[in-house]
Amino acid sequence: MLIHDDRLFPAEPATRSIARALYAHVRSLPIVSPHGHTQAAWFARNEPFPDPAKLFVQPDHYVYRMLYSQGISMEELEIGRPEIKDPRKVWRIFASHYYLFRGTPTRIWLDYAFQELFGLEERLSEKTADLYYDTIAAKLQTPEFRPRALFERFHLEVLATTDSPLDSLADHEAIRKSGWKARIIPNFRPDSVVDPEFPCFAQSIAKLGEQTRENTSTWSGYLNALRKARARFRSLGCTATDHGHPTAQTADLSQTEAAKLFECILAGRADALQQELFRAQMLTEMAQMSLEDGLVMQVHPGAVRNHNRQIYERYGRDTGADIPRPTDYVQALRPLLNRFGNEKNLTIILFTLDESAFSRELAPLAGHYPCLRLGPPWWFLDSPEGMMRFRELATETAGFYNTVGFNDDTRAFLSIPARHDVARRIDCAFLARLVAEHRLDEDEAHEVAHDLAYRLVKEAYRL
Repeated sequence: MLIHDDRLFPAEPATRSIARALYAHVRSLPIVSPHGHTQAAWFARNEPFPDPAKLFVQPDHYVYRMLYSQGISMEELEIGRPEIKDPRKVWRIFASHYYLFRGTPTRIWLDYAFQELFGLEERLSEKTADLYYDTIAAKLQTPEFRPRALFERFHLEVLATTDSPLDSLADHEAIRKSGWKARIIPNFRPDSVVDPEFPCFAQSIAKLGEQTRENTSTWSGYLNALRKARARFRSLGCTATDHGHPTAQTADLSQTEAAKLFECILAGRADALQQELFRAQMLTEMAQMSLEDGLVMQVHPGAVRNHNRQIYERYGRDTGADIPRPTDYVQALRPLLNRFGNEKNLTIILFTLDESAFSRELAPLAGHYPCLRLGPPWWFLDSPEGMMRFRELATETAGFYNTVGFNDDTRAFLSIPARHDVARRIDCAFLARLVAEHRLDEDEAHEVAHDLAYRLVKEAYRL
């Protein structure tokens, strides 16, 4: 077997027994995936996934980032190509370097998929590369491995994609018109039209105006266009926005000041400080809009994007060269919280890549302000150790009920059940320790385990 039934549970027998019982209570609950980067087109078209390399290697920056760090070029892996010319060669490179993933969460996710979905029991290696490739490729051609069939097999109740305001959302519309009852919804990710550092920013603003029939050369027209774009997303089931700003900085400018800043930004005259001020103001504007239309607001700061300039220039954004940075929340969020922090009808979910902020800033903030909730460990922290540290650092101040369960934030569709399984096991392990230490009764632990796996995410994202 590639994965053990007691994986991630405590080593101490009595505590492990409690964790097993808690996990048995939640392991089969439906999966709610409120934030991720899978493609609606997969489900709209319901075509077979092309090959194992296209499915496991090309979309997953966790995979090719590790391989690249060991001197394997992006060209060898055919990253960025619409079609992989030699998928078996790419797969053999991946398989022969699979040992690089020892001890990583990526290894856990991959082994889960290999065993649970494809029935493979011998470890992936150079020796077994072709066995794996042929087994996976053959099954991908069967009806049971089409995207819609896998969606149902994974027991997915809700799956959210992440989409630009400029996206037509045609694939979401096609899913709805097909009569398939699955709930696949968009998330509103406005970075391309609120971050002046995005390529073709002014052109994107103009396109937003064309789509919404608003004059986006004016501040009021620009805000109206964003409101209309949000309404279009809401009509297709969207319940949340998502903001990937470099920092958590917010601002609260007057209308006159904001309009003047927008004019400067649109004309291309803004320096770096003015660009950051504009992003800061837009987080506050988005909070205002969320208070109006009910969309939950997710803030994902703290990544230095495109750190490797050569990779960025050749392969574009989101190719695995992003690096975490220290992030301030207490002072950065203060302008926004001075306006909206006490609003019970507003939900802002905060994420971080800076673990030191959990106990020092984020848990105390979420443990006070009614509008704030803590997102789960994300990206570089979505590991068993990161999840356990999150519970240890955040629970003492924010409790369980100022958190929002788990989201997988993945581009790799087949990793979704594995990632949720890891989160459920770690939460059960943490709760088992509290029970064993007589800090929580076992019936309470069962209730909390259910809430962390299912109820809190539905409530937080208004699903």
